[in-house]
Amino acid sequence: MDNLNTHKPASLYKRYPADEARRIMKRLEIHYTPKHGSWLDIAEIELNVMTRQCLNRRIDNISNLRKELSAWEVERNTVAAKVNWQFRTEDARIKLNSLYPTFTTASE
Repeated sequence: MDNLNTHKPASLYKRYPADEARRIMKRLEIHYTPKHGSWLDIAEIELNVMTRQCLNRRIDNISNLRKELSAWEVERNTVAAKVNWQFRTEDARIKLNSLYPTFTTASE
Protein backbone atom coordinates (compact mmCIF):
# COMPACT_ATOMS: atom_id res chain seq x y z
CA MET A 1 0.00 0.00 0.00
CA ASP A 2 1.10 3.53 -0.53
CA ASN A 3 0.64 6.33 1.97
CA LEU A 4 -2.65 7.76 0.77
CA ASN A 5 -5.17 8.83 3.39
CA THR A 6 -7.41 5.98 2.21
CA HIS A 7 -5.02 3.57 3.87
CA LYS A 8 -5.65 4.81 7.37
CA PRO A 9 -8.37 3.39 9.63
CA ALA A 10 -10.16 6.73 9.84
CA SER A 11 -11.02 6.50 6.14
CA LEU A 12 -12.91 3.27 6.74
CA TYR A 13 -14.95 4.89 9.48
CA LYS A 14 -15.81 7.78 7.17
CA ARG A 15 -17.07 5.40 4.50
CA TYR A 16 -18.74 2.61 6.51
CA PRO A 17 -20.76 2.26 9.71
CA ALA A 18 -18.54 1.60 12.74
CA ASP A 19 -19.21 -2.16 12.94
CA GLU A 20 -18.44 -2.67 9.24
CA ALA A 21 -15.34 -0.46 9.40
CA ARG A 22 -14.04 -2.45 12.39
CA ARG A 23 -14.74 -5.76 10.59
CA ILE A 24 -12.80 -4.61 7.52
CA MET A 25 -9.95 -3.16 9.58
CA LYS A 26 -9.42 -6.49 11.38
CA ARG A 27 -8.78 -8.12 7.99
CA LEU A 28 -6.14 -5.60 6.89
CA GLU A 29 -2.44 -5.57 7.58
CA ILE A 30 -1.03 -2.21 6.53
CA HIS A 31 2.62 -1.91 5.51
CA TYR A 32 3.67 1.66 4.90
CA THR A 33 6.09 2.39 2.08
CA PRO A 34 8.66 5.18 1.80
CA LYS A 35 7.09 8.42 0.56
CA HIS A 36 9.95 9.08 -1.84
CA GLY A 37 10.85 5.50 -2.71
CA SER A 38 12.23 4.62 -6.11
CA TRP A 39 10.05 1.47 -6.08
CA LEU A 40 7.20 3.67 -7.30
CA ASP A 41 9.16 4.76 -10.37
CA ILE A 42 9.98 1.13 -11.15
CA ALA A 43 6.32 0.13 -10.79
CA GLU A 44 5.30 2.98 -13.10
CA ILE A 45 7.89 1.87 -15.66
CA GLU A 46 6.51 -1.67 -15.60
CA LEU A 47 2.92 -0.42 -15.95
CA ASN A 48 4.02 1.66 -18.93
CA VAL A 49 5.61 -1.40 -20.57
CA MET A 50 2.42 -3.40 -19.97
CA THR A 51 0.32 -0.63 -21.51
CA ARG A 52 2.53 -0.42 -24.62
CA GLN A 53 2.94 -4.17 -25.12
CA CYS A 54 -0.45 -5.48 -24.07
CA LEU A 55 -3.07 -2.77 -23.72
CA ASN A 56 -2.32 -0.75 -26.85
CA ARG A 57 -5.51 -1.86 -28.60
CA ARG A 58 -9.19 -2.36 -27.92
CA ILE A 59 -9.95 -5.56 -26.01
CA ASP A 60 -13.65 -6.27 -26.28
CA ASN A 61 -14.44 -7.97 -22.97
CA ILE A 62 -13.13 -8.74 -19.50
CA SER A 63 -12.48 -12.40 -20.26
CA ASN A 64 -10.19 -11.53 -23.18
CA LEU A 65 -8.52 -8.81 -21.11
CA ARG A 66 -7.69 -11.33 -18.38
CA LYS A 67 -6.28 -13.78 -20.96
CA GLU A 68 -4.17 -11.09 -22.62
CA LEU A 69 -2.80 -9.81 -19.31
CA SER A 70 -2.08 -13.33 -18.09
CA ALA A 71 -0.22 -14.21 -21.30
CA TRP A 72 1.75 -10.96 -21.09
CA GLU A 73 2.65 -11.64 -17.44
CA VAL A 74 3.83 -15.19 -18.21
CA GLU A 75 5.98 -13.95 -21.10
CA ARG A 76 7.42 -11.09 -19.04
CA ASN A 77 8.35 -13.49 -16.22
CA THR A 78 9.69 -16.15 -18.63
CA VAL A 79 12.16 -13.73 -20.18
CA ALA A 80 12.98 -12.40 -16.69
CA ALA A 81 12.49 -8.82 -17.84
CA LYS A 82 14.42 -6.27 -15.81
CA VAL A 83 14.23 -2.53 -15.33
CA ASN A 84 17.47 -0.78 -16.22
CA TRP A 85 17.54 1.63 -13.30
CA GLN A 86 19.93 4.51 -14.01
CA PHE A 87 19.22 6.94 -11.19
CA ARG A 88 22.56 7.32 -9.41
CA THR A 89 23.13 8.58 -5.87
CA GLU A 90 24.78 11.73 -7.21
CA ASP A 91 21.72 12.45 -9.38
CA ALA A 92 19.41 11.82 -6.43
CA ARG A 93 21.28 14.34 -4.28
CA ILE A 94 20.74 17.00 -6.94
CA LYS A 95 17.13 16.15 -7.81
CA LEU A 96 15.99 15.57 -4.22
CA ASN A 97 18.01 18.40 -2.68
CA SER A 98 14.86 20.19 -1.50
CA LEU A 99 13.97 17.17 0.65
CA TYR A 100 17.18 17.27 2.66
CA PRO A 101 17.15 19.13 5.98
CA THR A 102 19.00 22.43 6.07
CA PHE A 103 21.03 23.70 8.97
CA THR A 104 21.88 27.24 9.89
CA THR A 105 24.63 28.39 12.15
CA ALA A 106 24.19 30.90 14.95
CA SER A 107 26.09 33.54 12.95
CA GLU A 108 23.58 33.43 10.06
